[in-house]
Amino acid sequence: MIILGIDPGYAIVGWGVLEYKNNHFKVIDFGAITTKAGEYFPKRLDDIFTQLNQIIERYHPQVLSMEKIFYNSNAKTVIDVSQARGVITLAAYSKGLQIAEYTPLQVKQSVVGYGRAEKKQVQEMTRTILGLEKVPKPDDTADALAMAICHGHSSGSLLQNMKGRTW
Repeated sequence: MIILGIDPGYAIVGWGVLEYKNNHFKVIDFGAITTKAGEYFPKRLDDIFTQLNQIIERYHPQVLSMEKIFYNSNAKTVIDVSQARGVITLAAYSKGLQIAEYTPLQVKQSVVGYGRAEKKQVQEMTRTILGLEKVPKPDDTADALAMAICHGHSSGSLLQNMKGRTW
């Protein structure tokens, strides 16, 4: 299974593509989509959509694993990130990908084994699981790889829950 992990945002969208086979991960590629601050917001969304479509076309993932959005104290940020998530969801759906969403607690539990782990612990465990020399930068990229790991670890139980469901 090829998994595209996404850490959604509108300034930086972290992404990571992993192959998950026989309980082992193989890194295919990872990086970040960046948009220019101060640029017309619909243009930023279009840049995310276009670049994400290119990533999907290049690596042919079967599933997109993305963090569920959670409210923070800045409503404008939540609204803008939600719009970026909508564009990301549309890109994945239009290419026929399954879409899986996980909470930060689920990702931490899956990657570290402890749902209250610190961000640095998740990043270090991501590095270790994937056999990387160093933690990928920016942090959004490391977070996207953790999203893909979470889906790989959770996919067995998810597949059982999705029997008969079409995408």
